[in-house]
Amino acid sequence: MSESTKARFVDFMVRAGVLTFGEFVTKSGRNTPFFINTGRYRRGSDLAALGEFYAEAIVDRLGADFDVLFGPAYKGIPLVATTSIALLQRHQKDSAFCFNRKEEKDHGEGGTLIGEPLKDGQRVVIVEDVTTAGTSIHETVPLLKKAANVVLAGLVVSVDRQERGQGRLNALADLEQRYGMPAFAIVTIDEVIDSLRGRAIDGRVVVDEATYERVVAYRRQYGGDPR
Repeated sequence: MSESTKARFVDFMVRAGVLTFGEFVTKSGRNTPFFINTGRYRRGSDLAALGEFYAEAIVDRLGADFDVLFGPAYKGIPLVATTSIALLQRHQKDSAFCFNRKEEKDHGEGGTLIGEPLKDGQRVVIVEDVTTAGTSIHETVPLLKKAANVVLAGLVVSVDRQERGQGRLNALADLEQRYGMPAFAIVTIDEVIDSLRGRAIDGRVVVDEATYERVVAYRRQYGGDPR
């Protein structure tokens, strides 16, 4: 993806209130100076733009070499829907999609997965919001493999936090190595803070020098080794 597209995505997250700086605790228990909450995308215009960013990242990395988008419940559900629309409208790729329930349904159509019935050999791209330690992906892969003998074609997230996974590697690099699939992001946290450092958006400097130094210190403490 171009640097200008990445910069537009960073500004988009800030304006939507999705990317914030302060004091937070991640799911893995780490005290972090930044937080990405995709639950704050709440308008049709937000989802339309978000789908276009995801679709561009997927096509840029994978081309058309995939069959199905999979969205882990719950935040992955709107992500695969809007991304599939953007792929069709912007890239003429009519991709199927599916997602899972948190609990298996024992009536009606039953089962755990909704949408495209997975078949052996289909190439599946997992569309997730953010992954810190890779926990949700470790839960998702067995779910997909149980449904069919699918091929893991890739994992895309909005922001690569560039943190250690279960070892020394960056979580995305660890997932890529563990499952043999490309794992990539629209932007990395380094690209985010470099883009925002000292720059005003709508009259407000989002990342001043103190904030920048806190993020850099956090990266030194928890940063994972690159691929």
